[in-house]
Amino acid sequence: MSIDWNWGIFLQDAPFGNTTYLGWLWSGFQVTIALSICAWLIAFFLGSLLGILRTVPNRFIAAIGTCYVELFRNVPLIVQFFTWYLVVPELLPENIGMWFKAELDPNIQFFVSSMVCLGLFTAARVCEQVRAGIQSLPRGQKAAGLAMGLTLPQTYRYVLLPNAYRVVVPPLTSEMLNLVKNSAIASTIGLVDMAAQANKLLDYSAHAYETFTAITLAYIAINALIMFLMQLVEKKIRLPGSMGSK
Repeated sequence: MSIDWNWGIFLQDAPFGNTTYLGWLWSGFQVTIALSICAWLIAFFLGSLLGILRTVPNRFIAAIGTCYVELFRNVPLIVQFFTWYLVVPELLPENIGMWFKAELDPNIQFFVSSMVCLGLFTAARVCEQVRAGIQSLPRGQKAAGLAMGLTLPQTYRYVLLPNAYRVVVPPLTSEMLNLVKNSAIASTIGLVDMAAQANKLLDYSAHAYETFTAITLAYIAINALIMFLMQLVEKKIRLPGSMGSK
């Protein structure tokens, strides 16, 4: 089977938007990057907090983190996207809900809903990584911190979390890669990201091979950059004699 490749299609003028087909993909690429960064910030900070809650000695507080993880990990991600976009605005106070649905630009609606959904979903996974990292540390570290007169929050901040993050850099890297790939699902609710632009390009140009080869390479490039940066982070924070150091 021979394929008649035509990479020049990307330089042709798009039917609308005063740009080329490559401009469409570049616009979607930027949306994908922005969504991934914003969602990761939510996931990292919320996931870290929940991971801490799951390791504190208070059972009630730990149960809050457990319930969050079980809820978000056991509902399909695509269902969560539609829930945040279609259902949650209806549950907000009427003035806020109407502002979101009627006054806010539709593209911003899609972006905000996708960002919150993807961030909260990934936070449940980050939570488990941080929890595992904290629990993998020798118990003596926590006892030593408390024996030095540190409060429990201070012990987490200055003793446990710095060491736990060093342990979980590789799994956190995997979660970042998964988040970028999961961002493509946002196109199902209308976000014009890279996957949505690829579908639009296919509809108007009928060049499937070139279109999906291009976005495949784009996703690979994004994730390759993430892996490279996280390897630099891992080397930077590694301590001689600590777990996983060389």
